[in-house]
Amino acid sequence: MVALSLPLSAWSPNRPCAAANLVSGGRCGRRKPKENTMSRLKLAVIIGSVREGRFGPVVARWFAEQAEAHGAFDIDVIDLAEMTLPLELPATSPMLDPNPPRPEGMRELTRRLDAADAMVIVTPDINRSYPASIKTAIDWHFTQWQHKTIGFVGYSGNSGGLLAIEHLRQVFNELNAHTVRDYVSFPRYYLLFDEAGRLRQPDEPAAAAQRMLDQLHWWASALAAARAVPAGV
Repeated sequence: MVALSLPLSAWSPNRPCAAANLVSGGRCGRRKPKENTMSRLKLAVIIGSVREGRFGPVVARWFAEQAEAHGAFDIDVIDLAEMTLPLELPATSPMLDPNPPRPEGMRELTRRLDAADAMVIVTPDINRSYPASIKTAIDWHFTQWQHKTIGFVGYSGNSGGLLAIEHLRQVFNELNAHTVRDYVSFPRYYLLFDEAGRLRQPDEPAAAAQRMLDQLHWWASALAAARAVPAGV
């Protein structure tokens, strides 16, 4: 089930594989549909960019479709542009006070992050790093990220969002979150999607998304079980 404010567009993967540098490693090809017997977990897909004219919602919509096809997640698409993200942080770090006074417009974000077993950050590169909106959302929270599984979908010019992804790995490591190795990257995204927001050659990125989703589910399942054990047991 997908909780998404944007309509999911139908598309058919009927073209050959894209260039090898489109996504992270692995062989080209899309999985044959199969029944997924994995236990369902809650996956938050976070649109990181809030800039005018952003492309992030298109990429997030595509990834939500992939996660729905995977069959092991209930998907919640979170758009940071719809959240209150003040730059002034609370006096006490959320690491020390898990529930600092938060703005009314941030409570929904906190609740949805709390509920997620895993998160995927959809991010562009901005000045060789990730957007300030993502950093603000991160810094207002701690336990919502801790012991959770994080994946990434990047898009930009030549780097395909990889500069942002590598910086975010360091940040989430500090929060005791686990980032999966596999990722999806769209270098020169403006050439890869058509005017309707559909990939021109969808097979290879779809395969990369499924690999990452497999890893997200494995780690999220393990960490959910670990979080359920009382501390000190």
